[in-house]
Amino acid sequence: MSALQAQPRPHSRIHWRTPITMVVLLGVLVGGGWWGWNSLTQSSAEPTCVDTQMANDRLTPKQVSVNVYNGGAKAGTAAAVAKVLTKRGFHVNKIANEPKGDKVVGVVLRGTTVNAPEMNLIAGQVKGKVKAAADARSDHTVDLVVGVGYPGLRDVGIPSIALPKNSTLCLPSIRPTQPIPSGQNPN
Repeated sequence: MSALQAQPRPHSRIHWRTPITMVVLLGVLVGGGWWGWNSLTQSSAEPTCVDTQMANDRLTPKQVSVNVYNGGAKAGTAAAVAKVLTKRGFHVNKIANEPKGDKVVGVVLRGTTVNAPEMNLIAGQVKGKVKAAADARSDHTVDLVVGVGYPGLRDVGIPSIALPKNSTLCLPSIRPTQPIPSGQNPN
C-alpha cells in the first residue's frame, strides 16, 4: 500500500499589487477628467476693461462691446440686430439665445450700472422703452436681450453720448476677431 503524502497547499496569498495599481490609476484618470472639465467650464479668466481718457468727452459706438441675445423674439432677430449694430460701429461679442433661458418682453439691457454711458448709448439705438438691469460686471460690456414684442431699432441711432469734462471710462478691451500671425506686432 502506498502511503498518502501530504499535498502542497496552493498559495493562499492574494496578489494585491495589480488591483491596487488599477484603482490608483483609475482615480488619477477620473480626477484629471474632473479637473479638466472644471477648468474648461468654470474658467476664472474674465475679460477686463481699460481705463481710458475719453477724447472730446464723448462715448462712441466703436468703444462699446455688446452681446446680443434672443430672449423670445422671432428666430434670427438677434443676428439681424447684431448686424445693424455692427454697421453702426459697435463691437458685437456674442450672438446667441439668452444664456439664462429667460423669456423677456420688449428689450432688456444688462450692464455694469443702470445709468452707465455704454448702456445709454445702446438704449439710444432701440425704439420704445428699454428695461435696464445692473449686474456690476467688471468688463463693462452690455447685454442686449430682444424678446417678445421687440419694437425694433431706430432708423438712426444716437451717434455718441456726452460725458463730463475730462472723463475717464473703463472700456472693454476689444480683441481682434482673427488671430495675429506669428511674428507680427498687433499695435
